[in-house]
Amino acid sequence: MTGTLGVATTRAVTDIPIIRVERLTLTIERGPWRFADQRRAEIDAHFAMLQRAKPTLWNGRVLLLRRGEIVGGTLSGAYLETDFASFIAWRDWGFPDASMRNCFPMAALRAADGAFLLGVMAAHTANAGHVYFPAGTPDPDDIVGDTVDLGGGVMRELTEETGLGPADVTVEDGWHAVLLGQRIALMKIVEARADAASLRRRVLGFLAAQAQPELADIHIVRGADDLDPMMPPYVAAFLESRWR
Repeated sequence: MTGTLGVATTRAVTDIPIIRVERLTLTIERGPWRFADQRRAEIDAHFAMLQRAKPTLWNGRVLLLRRGEIVGGTLSGAYLETDFASFIAWRDWGFPDASMRNCFPMAALRAADGAFLLGVMAAHTANAGHVYFPAGTPDPDDIVGDTVDLGGGVMRELTEETGLGPADVTVEDGWHAVLLGQRIALMKIVEARADAASLRRRVLGFLAAQAQPELADIHIVRGADDLDPMMPPYVAAFLESRWR
């Protein structure tokens, strides 16, 4: 199967492409990002404005997909390293450089009773109030030699955000690539051994013990009635595909 990684469009969640991916072959390339270099002053001013509203925002390093394709069940491509301020400006300004994509893994946490669990982002985060699976933009910690390891990254995000680790879940093979404009959400289904209510209690206990948790709450989804308007379209599309 071949997937086209296209430009942003507005569509119903049932029309968002979801492509089964069996393998990832992703590398890191060194070099400048022309958008970031050309608009440096604007980017810095934009990030300074965001930091005034949310002082804990940190201008760390992230990875964006410079080129990629899905062919024969394999997503291959190359990432470029840049700073978070450039990434967030690119996102906030409507992805002006269409040659780049935000390709990120998400841990689609499913309880033993079939329900999915998502996190509500805390007020201090860049995406406050949004309802996501545990996820994060790839960063230099995901670089292993010349490759980018999203499998390791998605489990790291799951543990950092929920306290759940490899001993608590079974990780399904492969990925589900949800394509929405310049975003590629790579869903990795992780099946927990506990039911949804028990998992929620455990994760809330983990969050309560942290000084500044990334999540403010845990949202359980058992069916379409549990979808939340604060879920990004690619998250809602993936969930609806599980019920069709």
